Amino acid sequence: MILLLKNGEIYSPDYVGVADVLILNGQIAAIERGIDITCTGLEAEVRNLRGMRLTPGFIDNHVHIIGGGGEAGFYSRTPEVMLSSITECGITTVVGVIGTDGTTRHMETLLAKAKGLTHEGITAYIYTGSYELPLISLTGSTRRDLVLIEEVIGTGEVAVSDHRSSVPTVEELTRIASDTRLGGMLGGKIGVLNLHMGNGKEGFSGIFKVLKDTEIPIRHFLPTHVTRSRDLFEQSKIFATLGGTIDMTAGMNESSGFVGAVGISDAVNLCLESGISIDNVTISSDGNGSMAVFDKTGHVERLIVTKLSGLQKELKALVASGLDLSMALKPFTSNVARVFGLSAKGCLAVGRDADITILDSDMNIDSVIARGRVMVESGKATVRGTFEDHWY
Repeated sequence: MILLLKNGEIYSPDYVGVADVLILNGQIAAIERGIDITCTGLEAEVRNLRGMRLTPGFIDNHVHIIGGGGEAGFYSRTPEVMLSSITECGITTVVGVIGTDGTTRHMETLLAKAKGLTHEGITAYIYTGSYELPLISLTGSTRRDLVLIEEVIGTGEVAVSDHRSSVPTVEELTRIASDTRLGGMLGGKIGVLNLHMGNGKEGFSGIFKVLKDTEIPIRHFLPTHVTRSRDLFEQSKIFATLGGTIDMTAGMNESSGFVGAVGISDAVNLCLESGISIDNVTISSDGNGSMAVFDKTGHVERLIVTKLSGLQKELKALVASGLDLSMALKPFTSNVARVFGLSAKGCLAVGRDADITILDSDMNIDSVIARGRVMVESGKATVRGTFEDHWY
């Protein structure tokens, strides 16, 4: 399949300018002005995208692809995510996590779902491990999972400083990080340890101690939900100044029920004002997850459900706050690809996967291309998941 995208404004995420993009066999074959293939005799689809902005497909590094939640009982478990609910949000790559419930959610199901999503047209990876200790895995060892299973690119999300966690000790965190690093080395991967950061008093203290007392490089740690409180955010800024990458959760703000949270736009700009590079920030959706909010008597007041659409909303908000689009895109694209070692993702460049999110002049998602295949047009999925239209 040959696809030629004409006259689009290219953000790689760096600003390139108006150019054409030639896609062959799911990869970008050329980015240049005035590409003409009419004389080749080859059958091709040509699309004129004048006025549109072409960006790398978003990489969402924290999605509950088999559902999340469950904290208020069985009825509060969210369902599996469907393909169109991912692609319509501009996302072409996901990393699946299990979340709080490692009892009724299983690693085998997570891996199967990732394989299914990849078959349907996007790219899906997973974390091995779990919220609680001892960590669950596929082979009996998270290190072995990283070495032997292609889709496994990290360990997580492991909960720390949270009333729902297993309260891992510094020694346990060290062992988990060490296994993740070694598994990544042997498996030809980075090996990322995703750490769910809660509101507990411990905060980053255990992580800082591991970094101080061991030789494990900071690049293997990815703390997430770091804007859920001002104090946690300030600690995350220290982590970033040491060279670490911090992951902010889209939609985590006071208006959505996260009391004391720092909004993403404010958090990013505060980081920049503190001299922290945008390259040290990623943003994920925590999509398809759920959290129960309890009143003082322990009864459920409401359920907060996180949406994958949070990425595009936060991107718009960042641009509205004054960030150039090329800078605002990085936490959703190239930064994530670098952190996880996804060399074919996160950038519009020759030889990379043709994962492209196309934005209109209002920054709304017009079209999405995943591995060279058009998945969304005019904001609506044209390719739907296997069972999305098979209900009777």
